[in-house]
Amino acid sequence: MGIHYERNHKKREIQSSFSRYFEKEAIEEVTQFLASFPDYKPTPLCSLQRLATELGVESILVKDESKRFRLNAFKATGGLYAVSAELANALGVSLSELTFSDLRVLANEHHPLTFITATDGNHGRGVAFAASQLGQNSIVYMPKGSSQERLKAIQTEGANAEITDVNYDEAVRVASHTAEKFNYALVQDTAWQGYEDIPLRVMQGYATIAHEIVEELARSAQNPPTHVFLQAGVGSFAAAIATFLHHAYGDQSPKVILVEPEQAHCYYVSFKNQSERTIVNGDMETIMAGLACGEPSTIAFELLQELAEGAFSCTDDVAALGMRMYANPLKEDERITSGESGAVTLGLLYRLLHNKELESFKDQMGLNETSRVLLINTEGDTDVQTYREVVWEGKHS
Repeated sequence: MGIHYERNHKKREIQSSFSRYFEKEAIEEVTQFLASFPDYKPTPLCSLQRLATELGVESILVKDESKRFRLNAFKATGGLYAVSAELANALGVSLSELTFSDLRVLANEHHPLTFITATDGNHGRGVAFAASQLGQNSIVYMPKGSSQERLKAIQTEGANAEITDVNYDEAVRVASHTAEKFNYALVQDTAWQGYEDIPLRVMQGYATIAHEIVEELARSAQNPPTHVFLQAGVGSFAAAIATFLHHAYGDQSPKVILVEPEQAHCYYVSFKNQSERTIVNGDMETIMAGLACGEPSTIAFELLQELAEGAFSCTDDVAALGMRMYANPLKEDERITSGESGAVTLGLLYRLLHNKELESFKDQMGLNETSRVLLINTEGDTDVQTYREVVWEGKHS
């Protein structure tokens, strides 16, 4: 079975200096700015109560990011905030004093900037979308093997986009070198030494998703989750969500479990190496294109090294199972359209709670009848052809 787990040996009380960027007050300010965007509205928090009962846990909640703006994925939150923050900085104004419309008016009075990024699809589309909405230019490099459909979606947002002949991590380096050569603004959600400010802004955008979850649970007087399963590519999304939940819930913070594709399981390998940051190389061929990253972000790794229980490495059939489960819910549960990277956490949860041979992992996670599980569907059918092959035709069964 294509599921393996490695415990994080260095989990401890959080000490990272980056943690402060995800405190409630900081993320409320980010949320306030994003809420000024004309099409903003919180995405649904769906209950899969019938499935929870079937699997023997108290509840399963799914934050459905396929409904985020019109982009079908969560990445727009990070791209929109980071591009806006970088543009405000270039214009010499404080973003905290502006609405999105204010920023757009100011931007129209100046020569447009060019924003550049590397992406498998969703992040690049978010950056291109943000740049277009603000009257700016964008360039997007995609790793080899990227979906033509995702390429066209990015080009539709006005970006100069192309598929390269290198993997994701190398595409990031190409984008970085191009930005330096032509004085473009590089917008990545992965950080490295000397490149931290913009990735932090991207991550703060992602953290607004967790802010919405916490606010909705409070309004409906629901208890906080006990477990959250988070997809990890470079780790920025997982770190942003986990750190905000830590600040929001304190001693009641949920256990954070990372989930990765087997071909790009850099957190799994890092935890296996006594939690030393480790890079995975190669083509990283997986249907979970959004998670096909072999090099952990330095900021994300520092945070997740302190917050995560461990990491699961999963083969593509686990993601495919999750896609079909979301598309074919039990009676009364809501149907959710979930892409390959979005669905892997549900596929994993089902396997952990249903398969006897994985019972030891279930016990390690403390999953039982009192568990309240939170999942985030990070994308919808951003590649319709692959979605139909998996959900309709049973590919990767």
